[in-house]
Amino acid sequence: MNKKLVIIFGPPAVGKMTVGYELAKLTGLALFHNHMTIDLVLPFFNWGEAPFHRLVQEFRQRIFEEMAASDRPGMIFTYVWALDIAGDKEEIDSLTRFFSEQGAQVYYAELQADLDERLRRNVSEFRLQQKAPKRNLAHSEANLMQSEEKYRMNTGEEDFFYPDRHIKIDNTHLSAQETARRIADAFGLIDADQA
Repeated sequence: MNKKLVIIFGPPAVGKMTVGYELAKLTGLALFHNHMTIDLVLPFFNWGEAPFHRLVQEFRQRIFEEMAASDRPGMIFTYVWALDIAGDKEEIDSLTRFFSEQGAQVYYAELQADLDERLRRNVSEFRLQQKAPKRNLAHSEANLMQSEEKYRMNTGEEDFFYPDRHIKIDNTHLSAQETARRIADAFGLIDADQA
């Protein structure tokens, strides 16, 4: 079996989790969206506290480690990646290493969308259902805008770290299903008999 790991990254509310769900349906890969660990830890420690970051990182690391060593076909992981923060790249490299050391293929799907569309998606029913902290709409929108101003969350022209395993999709006007299909096609994630 040829194990695969797909990292879907981009700014807040670009549609990473929703696209990830659709990609999981198409490929049979398990979806691990970043709020699965964030929301698990938030009832115990506040965002920004050392125990919060430590626990989120440890849970993620263990899930990556076990999935990479398992007989499962692979995984999809979503992440808000501040491309100008060295620590974010170090975290992704640390997590993906579990898969690459097992001979798995690692792919990077970058999503971008217009700010107005992301603000609309920020209050979508599916997002609010899956991510409890986002239900505080004022805080969620403020966080989105602050991230927009503070970090670089999309690449420019050909400046991604791993260009041979990377696709960038502007999904402003694409459905999650269309976006997932483009990712699957770009990386050959669907066998001919699945298509």
